[in-house]
Amino acid sequence: MQPIGTIHTPYSQIENMPIQPRGAKHVEGSVHVREEYAEGLKDLDGFSHIYLIYRFHKAGTPRLTVIPFLDTTPRGVFATRSPLRPNPIGISIVEVVRIEGAVIVIKGVDILDKTPLLDIKPYIPAFDAVENAASGWMTARPEDVSITRSDDRFR
Repeated sequence: MQPIGTIHTPYSQIENMPIQPRGAKHVEGSVHVREEYAEGLKDLDGFSHIYLIYRFHKAGTPRLTVIPFLDTTPRGVFATRSPLRPNPIGISIVEVVRIEGAVIVIKGVDILDKTPLLDIKPYIPAFDAVENAASGWMTARPEDVSITRSDDRFR
């Protein structure tokens, strides 16, 4: 799997980054799609939000049990959003501000600068919004997610 582009953000280090897009609501960044894939952006401008699928390029050694943010109990990595995964792949839903050629200006970005982009998919509420979804062990309030910042636990 080869990157199709690079995600640029104001975050040059992992510490003190938002832990989810909810905590970066007003933070802008950009997605620079490699020129040979730019044609694939056709018709994307009609979507308000997109999924960015990317590689956690600065993640530490994979672990099967981690202590996630907003919790103190060790959890199975597949029940968390930890970057310390066997395949260090991340996903974020961000707002599309505008598209300028092969560059997508985005808002609500919680991603480290220079992150390799693997794919883009449109967010479609009729497909993606799940009613009555359960959040398992996660009991944090939306405000807790908004104010919590990362530390060095996933290096």
